[in-house]
Amino acid sequence: MDMKWWNTELFRFGEYSITLNQLITALVIVVLTFVLSKLLRRGLSRLGHGRDNSALAQIYVINRILHYVVLTIGFVVAVSSLGIDVGKLALIASALGIGIGLGLQGVVNNFVSGLIILLEKSIKVGDFIELSSGVVGEVKAIHMRATLIRTNDNVDVLIPNSELASGMLTNWTLQDNIRRFRIPFGVAYGSDKTIVKKAALEAALNVKYTLDTQGHEPVVWMTGFGDSALNFTLGVWVNPEQVKRPTALYSDYLWAIDDALRKYDIEIPFPQRDLHIRSSELPVHHSVQN
Repeated sequence: MDMKWWNTELFRFGEYSITLNQLITALVIVVLTFVLSKLLRRGLSRLGHGRDNSALAQIYVINRILHYVVLTIGFVVAVSSLGIDVGKLALIASALGIGIGLGLQGVVNNFVSGLIILLEKSIKVGDFIELSSGVVGEVKAIHMRATLIRTNDNVDVLIPNSELASGMLTNWTLQDNIRRFRIPFGVAYGSDKTIVKKAALEAALNVKYTLDTQGHEPVVWMTGFGDSALNFTLGVWVNPEQVKRPTALYSDYLWAIDDALRKYDIEIPFPQRDLHIRSSELPVHHSVQN
């Protein structure tokens, strides 16, 4: 059987002649590279089943870096199978990179920032973060260009990696997923402060996710004299899962505080003003008509 067509030249790339055999081989290598990367990442993901968040974050970092390494090696092998000198190609790529880099500067910046985030571990999958822009949510994935954050309203937000690497953000679960929340409230002037404290502590313990272990007990502070109220703050440590639901958390504690204050007949103030009218003799002008 005549197989000359198998080695038929399809096109030329500079000084290199690309045949059908070489092209198909390169395509097969590329496909196998993606398949191999997927299998390796799937195997690593299975290792993470049942592990804690820290171990899962480390596996995710290894997963992403392994994916990039496998794709790079596969690309080099595929190019070599075309008969192209990879060394010369690197020189050409570096020359083109100067011009292309200007146009793709943002993409490259986001890619490098993504690698920094993965290696530095300042942000991990599963972390609950708050950006200066007001976006609050859980990190679901760190991609080449952007990081996926899912808010408590189930809205997926893609944030460029460069913004996360260079901007200011709050990571609520970076090293410890136990956090203290401060719940401000006020009572009317003349209220018994001791009873107010007792009521607030009872309210805290009535909320199911309040921690009451050594070093994490709820506390009550008197924080100031307001226009119409004595100002207090309830400080509570909560379990890890509730840290990611701050809106529901504040609602539950305020609800419990209101119930406790009513139980002890402590008045919850509202804005009011006292007007003092000073009596005086005002001149009266009479108009006389002829």
